Amino acid sequence: MSAAYATFGLAPAMRAGGVRADGGYQVHRDFVDFLVDGRPLLFQLSDLDAVSPLASDVPPAIFTAQVRSLLLESDAPLPDDRYVIYGCPECEDLACGAVTAVIEHDGDDYIWRDFAWQTAEHADLEFNGYHGIGPFRFHGAEYREALGALLADSGPAPARRVLLIGARVALLAKLAAALRTIGIGADITRDADGVPAEELRDYGAVAFGPTVGGAERAAVREAFARAGVEVTCVEGLAPIVPLLVAQIEHALDRSPLPLRRLTRLDAADGTAGVEVTSPCRVRLTAYRLDRLSRPRTQELFDGVLEPGSHRIPLDGRAVKGASYVVARTSGSVLVQAMAR
Repeated sequence: MSAAYATFGLAPAMRAGGVRADGGYQVHRDFVDFLVDGRPLLFQLSDLDAVSPLASDVPPAIFTAQVRSLLLESDAPLPDDRYVIYGCPECEDLACGAVTAVIEHDGDDYIWRDFAWQTAEHADLEFNGYHGIGPFRFHGAEYREALGALLADSGPAPARRVLLIGARVALLAKLAAALRTIGIGADITRDADGVPAEELRDYGAVAFGPTVGGAERAAVREAFARAGVEVTCVEGLAPIVPLLVAQIEHALDRSPLPLRRLTRLDAADGTAGVEVTSPCRVRLTAYRLDRLSRPRTQELFDGVLEPGSHRIPLDGRAVKGASYVVARTSGSVLVQAMAR
C-alpha cells in the first residue's frame, strides 16, 4: 500500500476535568497521545473531546493489553481489523462514539488507515470517515520502540494526587471533595513534616491555603526537595472551589507546551487574550467574590477559535473588582487574574 512515511511518537496528554458553572463535573483523565510527524493526532480531529486507550487510570494489565494490541500482537477488538484510537473520556461504551482505524503490517512497516467515527460494530466510511486524515506509514523500528518503551516502564504512571495545605478545613474539604469527584486524589494536612519521601512522591502538586505563611510554604517546598520530588505549587487566588480546581488542573498538566491547544491567556482592560495552536472550542468563565464574599460565576465566551492569537471582549459586570478568568479547551486549562 502506498503511503508517505510519517514519524510516530508518544507524549503525555490530559483531558482536563473541572467543576462546571451549573454544578456538574467533568472527569480528569491522564493519557498518552499519539504524535504523527511531531503533532498530536488528536488535534487533526476537529475539536474532539476524547482520550486514547493508553490512559493512566486503567489497570496495568489492561494498559499492557492495549499496547500489545497496537503492536498487532493480538487480534483487533473490532471487525475489519479496526482498532480504537480515541474513545469517550467518561466511559468505554462504543455507543458514545470512538475514532477507529485499520492498523496493519506492510512488510516491517505499520500502516494506520481508513479513520472513521464509529458508534456501532461496523464503521461506515462513506458517511463517517475522516477522509482527509491518513493513511500513515510508520517505520517498524520507530513504532515498536515508542510503544515498547511503555511496556518497559511497567505500565501507566500512578494517578495524580494533590496535597492541600492550610487551616481552613471547611474550604479544603470542599476542594478535596470536588477533586476526588473528577478523578484527582487529594489529601489535607497542616504541613509536610514527617511525611515519608515515598509518600511525597505520590503528589503532582501542592495547593496552599491563604492562611499558610511564607515560612510554612518554604518548609513544605524543602520537604519535597529533600525527597527528590519536583512538585508544582499552587497559590490559591481566591476561596472559590471551581477556580481552585482550575488552578490545580493547570498545575498537573505535564504535556509539553508546544503540544497543547491552549498556550496563552491574559486578561486586562475588559478583554481576554487567548492563543491556540489548532482549531478548538474555547470557553471563558469569570469568577469573583461579591461584597458579601459570596462566589459569583459567569460564562463569558464559548466558541471555536482558529489557530493564532485572539482578543475577546468581556462583560464588564462579570469582571469588576477582584475577578479571575479561566480559559478551557478539552485538554488545557489556564487561569489569570483580571489586571487593572
